[in-house]
Amino acid sequence: MPPPQLTRARPLKLRRAEISCQEKETASVLFALDRELLLQATFNTVLCSLMLFDSRIHFAHSTLNMSARDLIVGEAELDDGDGDESFDEDTGEARRKVNGTNGVNGVNGHLSDSSEEDEDDEDEEAARAVREGFIVDEEEEDSDTRERRRQERKKRRREERDEEEAGLDEEDLDLIGEANPEFERRIQTEPKLKRLKRGHKDDRDARPRVVDDIFDDEEEEDRMPDRSRNRRVSDEFADFIEEDYSGGEGGGPEDDDDIAVRRRPAKNIIGVKEAAGLDEIALEDMKEVFGDGLEYDWALEAQDAADLREQGQADPEDPEGLEKGIELKDVFEPSQLVDRMLTDEDNLIRMTDEPERFQIARKPYKDVEFTENDRRDESVWISALMLPKKRLDGELKEPFQKAVAKVLEFMNTDNCEVPFIFQHRKDHLIHVQKIPVSPDPNNPGASEYIMSAEKLLTQSDLWDIFENDLKFRALIEKRQALQRTYDNLQGMSDDFRDPVIEETLSEAVTMEEMQDIQDYLHFQHSARLADLAIVNGEQTNGTQRRPGASKIIFDRIRTGKIYGLVQAFGITADAFAQNLKPGSRRQYTEDPTERPDDMADSEAILDPPDYSSGAQCLRAAKAMFAEEIFMSPRMRKFIRQAYFMNALIDCHRTEKGLRKIDEQHPFYEIKYLRNQQLSDIAQDPARFLRMLKAEEEGLIEVRVRMQNRPGFTKGLYKELESDNFSEIADAWNRERREALDMALAKLERMMAKGLKEAMRTECENQVAKVCRDEYGKRLDQAPYKPKGMQLGTVPRVLTLSNGTGIFGRDAVCWAWVEEDGRVLENGKFTDLALGDPERGTEDGAHVKALVELVERRKPDVIGISGFSAETRKLYKQVDDIVERKGLRCADFEDEDGNPMNDKLDVIIVNDEVARLYQTSERANIEHPGFAPLTKYCVGLAKYIQNPMTEYASLGRDIVSISFDPNQRYVPQEKLIKQLETAMVDMVNLCGVDVNEAVSDSYQANLLPYVCGLGPRKAAQLLKVVNLNGGEVTTRAELVGDPDANKLAAIGPRVWNNCASFLYISFENSDPDMDYLDNTRVHPEDYDIGRKMAADALELDEEDIEAEVKENGPGAVVRKLIRDEAQDKVNDLILEEYAEQLEKNFNQRKRATLETIRAELQQPYEELRRNFALLSTDEIFTMFTGETRDSLCDGMIVPVSIKKVADDYVEAKMDCGIEGTVPALAISNRPEVSAKQLFSAHQTVQAKITYLNRKHLTANFSLREDELQRQYRKEVDRIRDEWDDEEERKDKESMMEKNAVSGRTQRVIKHPLFKPFNATQAEEYLGSQARGDLVIRPSSNGLDHLAVTWKVSDNIYQHIDVLELDKSHQLSSGTTLKVGGRYNYSDLDELIVNHVKAMAKKVDEMMLHEKYQNLSKAEVERWLTTYTEANPKRSVYNFCIDPKNAGYFYLCFKAGQHAQVQHWTVKVVPQAFELQKNMYPDMLALCNGFKLMFANMQSGKRR
Repeated sequence: MPPPQLTRARPLKLRRAEISCQEKETASVLFALDRELLLQATFNTVLCSLMLFDSRIHFAHSTLNMSARDLIVGEAELDDGDGDESFDEDTGEARRKVNGTNGVNGVNGHLSDSSEEDEDDEDEEAARAVREGFIVDEEEEDSDTRERRRQERKKRRREERDEEEAGLDEEDLDLIGEANPEFERRIQTEPKLKRLKRGHKDDRDARPRVVDDIFDDEEEEDRMPDRSRNRRVSDEFADFIEEDYSGGEGGGPEDDDDIAVRRRPAKNIIGVKEAAGLDEIALEDMKEVFGDGLEYDWALEAQDAADLREQGQADPEDPEGLEKGIELKDVFEPSQLVDRMLTDEDNLIRMTDEPERFQIARKPYKDVEFTENDRRDESVWISALMLPKKRLDGELKEPFQKAVAKVLEFMNTDNCEVPFIFQHRKDHLIHVQKIPVSPDPNNPGASEYIMSAEKLLTQSDLWDIFENDLKFRALIEKRQALQRTYDNLQGMSDDFRDPVIEETLSEAVTMEEMQDIQDYLHFQHSARLADLAIVNGEQTNGTQRRPGASKIIFDRIRTGKIYGLVQAFGITADAFAQNLKPGSRRQYTEDPTERPDDMADSEAILDPPDYSSGAQCLRAAKAMFAEEIFMSPRMRKFIRQAYFMNALIDCHRTEKGLRKIDEQHPFYEIKYLRNQQLSDIAQDPARFLRMLKAEEEGLIEVRVRMQNRPGFTKGLYKELESDNFSEIADAWNRERREALDMALAKLERMMAKGLKEAMRTECENQVAKVCRDEYGKRLDQAPYKPKGMQLGTVPRVLTLSNGTGIFGRDAVCWAWVEEDGRVLENGKFTDLALGDPERGTEDGAHVKALVELVERRKPDVIGISGFSAETRKLYKQVDDIVERKGLRCADFEDEDGNPMNDKLDVIIVNDEVARLYQTSERANIEHPGFAPLTKYCVGLAKYIQNPMTEYASLGRDIVSISFDPNQRYVPQEKLIKQLETAMVDMVNLCGVDVNEAVSDSYQANLLPYVCGLGPRKAAQLLKVVNLNGGEVTTRAELVGDPDANKLAAIGPRVWNNCASFLYISFENSDPDMDYLDNTRVHPEDYDIGRKMAADALELDEEDIEAEVKENGPGAVVRKLIRDEAQDKVNDLILEEYAEQLEKNFNQRKRATLETIRAELQQPYEELRRNFALLSTDEIFTMFTGETRDSLCDGMIVPVSIKKVADDYVEAKMDCGIEGTVPALAISNRPEVSAKQLFSAHQTVQAKITYLNRKHLTANFSLREDELQRQYRKEVDRIRDEWDDEEERKDKESMMEKNAVSGRTQRVIKHPLFKPFNATQAEEYLGSQARGDLVIRPSSNGLDHLAVTWKVSDNIYQHIDVLELDKSHQLSSGTTLKVGGRYNYSDLDELIVNHVKAMAKKVDEMMLHEKYQNLSKAEVERWLTTYTEANPKRSVYNFCIDPKNAGYFYLCFKAGQHAQVQHWTVKVVPQAFELQKNMYPDMLALCNGFKLMFANMQSGKRR
C-alpha cells in the first residue's frame, strides 16, 4: 500500500471544526485552572480538594496531551491510523485510538463513559466557554490582535524566566536592598483577586483517601454521584472561587483571554502569600501538585513560531526555526513512523538509486570493501556450496562456475535483481555447445553442427546465489576485522608475529573457522589486546571482550614459570593439529629427560603461592595444554570435519516424554530413534526439526556422538605420543593422553552443539524452500478461464457458501462479482432442495431464485466453499440444480467460429485466502455492510478471478496459510523471506500495468514485488505518478522528463531493473506511445526489436528512415502491428542474428531474441498455468481439517451417535464426517439390540472400517474385539534405527502402572464426555473457545471423573470430581463433589454452576482495564517503568499464572523505590479469592486489595 499522503500545514492552530466536544471540555478545564486561580486559593481549601483533584488532573492532562497531539500538524500529516495506541498516564495501559482520539468504545472521538450519557447544561456552558474564550477561527482574528497577544505572551515568558532564574524571594530582595542602597524594589501591585468564596461541603468529598492515595485509578470515580469525569475539575472549582477584575483602559471589562494573557505569576505569588499566609515550602508543594501554570506554554510558543514562519520571519529565540520547521519525528511516535515506513532510514532507502531489497539485505555489510581477489574467491566459494546439490556432469563444472561469477557480476557491479537476470541475462545461465555432425550427402546445405543447450542455473538458484553472496559478505567482514586487529597488534610491536593466524586466516572459508581464529586470538594474545584497547581508548566502548576468570588464569600460567612444564609436553597444539592433516609433514614429539612429576616438583617450575606443589603444577600445565589444543583453529577444523563425516544422532526420551508421548503423539516416530546419519537427516529435514522441537519441550534429548569414537581417539593418541620406549616416555604419554581427553571432551560438546545448530539452519532452509515451491504452485495460476476466451481473461463469478452451517437448515450466502471486481449483488438462500416429480414434491422455495439469478447474470463459473463437510452437500445440490435446470454459461465460439453453449461449471474453491479476507480490515472497508459470510463469498470470487492478486494482498499474513505441515518449525521471518521470493518471481513473470496500479489498490499491492522496487519505492512511484498527472504514457517517463515537467519517480538503476516488468497498455491512436512499452522487451533491446520488425516487413534503410522520420522511433513496430504482420517474425533466422550480436557487440542475446519474437506476436501473454482445481485430498483436508496421516482406515476415533435403529447406527465424527454402523459391527452380542446399548447424542469410541474421502462418508465398527486392537501406523524402518528393547520395557512399565491404578474404560452418557486422557483433552480443546470443556475418565479410580476446561490459550484446568451414591461401579454418581466444598446433583449442574461460573469470572478478569495480557516478568518490568516515569504514584495490574490454571497474579509497586510484589488471586465459582477473602466482582476485588494493603501499611507504621 502507498504511504499516507503528506500535506503541509501550519502547526498548533486550534480550529473550531477540528475539535470534538470532549476536547473542548478538557481544554476548558485545563485553561480554567490558571495559575492565579490555583495559587490564590486558601491552603486549607487546597488540602480538602487535593485528594479528589489528583486523580482528575492526571486524567485531564493525559487527555489534553492526546488532544493536542491530534491537533498538531507539521510538515506532514499521517492518514487515519486505525489501531494506533497511546499511553494512559493514569493506568499505564495502552489505549486504542478510536476515530482519532484515545478511548474505549469511543464514538467520533469521545470517551465513552456511563456517567456521560446524559449531558446537562453545565456541559454546554463549558463547551461554549471554550468556543468563546480560547478557540478562534483564523478568519475571525485579525493580524493586529494576534500580533499584540503574541508580543504580550513573549514578554510575559521572558519576565517569568528571568525571575525563575534569579530565584529571589522576599527576604533575598530585602537583603539586596540593605547591601545596596541604590537598589529599588518594584512596587507590589494589588492582586486582581478580590474575594474568596468557600465551596459547599456537599459539593466536596471530605472523606480521607488513605487507600486511593496509594493506588490511584479511576475506580473510586464511580463512587462520585452525579459527576461526569471530564467535568469534575471545572465543577469542583465552578462555585469555589469568584473573581472581580478591574476594568481595561477604557474603564470597561476586558476579555477573559486578554486578562489571562497579561497575568504575571510573580505578583500572584506574593498575593497568595499575603492572603493565605503560605511559606515557600508550602508554595513549592502546591506547585509540585498543580504545576506553575506553564505546562502548556509550549503550544503557544509553537503557535507563535508558526505565525512567524507564515510571515517569513525568524523567531528571535530560534533563528533556525524558519528553515527547520516541524519534522515527522517531532509529532509522531517512533513506532508509528516505523510502521508507516517514514523514518529517516526509510527515506534514505526510498531516495537511494539501488534496488530496495538489495539495500535492506546488504545493510549490515554496507561498509565491506571487495577486492578483485575477493570477487574471484566468492564465485569459487559459492560454486563449491551449490555444486553438490546440482549434480552436474564433470564437464559442466567449469561453465557452472563461470555462470555463477557472471551472476555475481550482474548483482554486485550492475545492481541487477534476480528477475532481471533471469529474464534479460538468460543466455549467461545456459551452456550452449556446438556438436559437429557428419555431412549429409543428400543435403549439402545442411548445418555442420547442432546446438546443445544445458540449463546451468534456475531462478531458484539465483536466489540461492543472492543469499550466499550475503553470507560471503559477512565472511569478508569478519576476515577484515580480524586482519585489522592483527595488523594493529603488529603495529604495537615490531617483533610480534603469529604464524597460526597468518596461515589460517587466509584459509578460513566458513564463519565457524573465522570464529575459531577469533577465539584463538583472544586466548593467545589477550594481554596484548587489552593493551591495544587502552592505547586506542576503547576499553569502555563495548568492542573489547572482558576476559573471564579462566583466561586470567591461563595468562598467568603463560607468563609464569609453570609454562615450562607445558612446553615439556614436547609438541605444540598447532603442530599436533598439523600432524592430523592428511599429506602433511609430521612433526615428532620430543620427550624431556625427567618424569613429569619430577619436573613439576623442581624449583624451575614451582611458582608459589598459587602453585606451591608439583601436583598443582602438573594439573595446571595439563589444563593449559588441553586448552591450547581446544583453542587451536586447525584442531577445531579437523574435529569439525570428522564430526560431520561420522556423526550419529540418537533420540532418548525423558521421563516427561515417557508419560506424554504415546503412540498417537506426533513425536512418537522419534521417541526411540537411533543411529541417524547426516545423510538420513538430509533426506527428511522436517524430522530433525521435530527432534529439536521435542527437545525444547523437554520430551526427548537429542545426542550427537561420533561413529567409532574409540578408534578415532586411538588415532589421535598415536599422532600426539612420542615414539620413544622408556619409563619417562610412557609417563609423559599418559599425561599427553589425559590432556587430549580433556580437550576432546570440550571439543565434542562444542562440535555437537555446532552441528545441531548447523543442521537446524539447513533443515529450516530446506523446509522453507518446500513451502516456497508450494506457494509458487499456488501463485502459478491464471484466472479461471471462461469457455471460449483466452487464458488470462477475468471471469464473472457467482459464489455460494453455507459457512459452518448445516445445509438445508441454515442460510446459504451468495455474492455476484463482475470481471472488474465490483460486487453488484449478494443475498441468501435457505431452501435449495430439488423436487421429485415422481413423488409429487416441488422444488425448494429458493431454487427458482437461484435459477433466475444465473440466467440473468450469466456467470462464467459458480464457486462453492465452506468450513465443514456440510459444504460437500451444498456443492452436490447446486451441481444437481445446474444439471436438472439446464443452466448454461455465456455463449461463445469454438475455434472454427461455431456458436457454443456448454453446461455451467460448478467448482469447489480453495478458501485459504477468503478465510483471512472475511475478517480483514480490507473487507470491512470495501464492504462495511456485508455479513462475514458474504465477505467470505466475495473473497472466493476474487480468488477465482486472480489468485496471485489475492495472495499479494495478504502481506505478512501469508504465513497464516499452511503450505507444509512442518512449516511451524521454521522461524516466521525466514519463512516470509522465502515466500516473498516466490511472489517476486511470479509478479515479474506476469508484469504490472503501471497505470492500473495507480488507480487500483489491488494492482498496487503487486508493485512492491516488482524487480528493483519494494514497499517504499513502490509508494514513492505511485506518489510521483499522481503528481505528474496520474498517468504514464511511456516507460522512459518514469525517470523524469524536464521538458514535459515530469518528475522522476525512480532512479536510472532502479528503472533499469523494473522497466520491462511495468507495462503500459498500447493505444494505436496515441502517437506518443510505443508498442514495445506493452511487452516484456527491455528498453535496452528496443533497437533489436525494431530491427526484427523491419526485417520481418522487409524494409530497406530508406523505408525505415522515412517511417521513423514521420512517426517516431517506434514507427516500424507500429506498422508491423497495423498491418497485422506479426506472424512474419517467425520467418526470421535468429541463430545468425545472435551470432552477429555476440561477435560484433559481445552480447549474448539468443534467448532474448526468442522473447522479442514472442512479444511482438502477443505482448505479455499469460504464461501462468490454468486455474488449478482442487484434488480429492485437498478438498478432504479443507472441509475436515484432516489428512491421510491424521485420519485413515483402522483408526479408533470418538464419534457422536445421531440415530439408533435396531439394525444400524448413524454416527458423526468431530471433523464432520458422517457414517453408519451396520448391524454386524454394532456389538459382539447379536442378541442385544442396538437401542439397549446406545442412545442418541452419546459419545463412544469407534473404529473406521472404510473412509470415503471423495464423498466425506465412513463406515464404523463398535464391536468390542475391534476396539481392543489399537491402530498402529506401519513404519518401514531400517536395521538399528529403532530401539525396540527400550520401547518394550517402557510399555511393560506403563502397563504395570495402569494395572496398579486399576483404570477401566468408562463411558458416560453425556454429549461432552470424551474417552480422553489429559493430553488428548488439552489437544482437543486447543482450537476451542475459552471456557469450553470435556468430561473424561479419571485416573483416580472408578468413583472419580475428570473435567478439563480451557482457562486461556495453552492453559487448562483439570478438575477432580468425586462421585457419591453410585448405583453400581460404572454408573454416574447422584452426588458430585468438587474440592470437598462444592456439591452438585448432576453433571449439567456442575457445568453451569461450577465450570461456566469460573469461566465467567476469568472473562471478567481478562476484560478488566487492570488486566495485562503479559507474563509476570513483563508486567513487573512495566510496573517498574511506570513508577520511574511517575515517581510519586503507585500502580498495580493483574496477569495470568500460566503454571497454575485458574490463578492470576496481582502485581503491585507502591512507589518508585518500593519492591515489586505479587499476591495470588484464585478464581472460584461466583467469586475471586484473595488472601482467603472472597470478592464477588472485580471492583470489590480491587477495593479489597487496596484496603488490605492500607491496613498492612498502617500496621507497619504503628
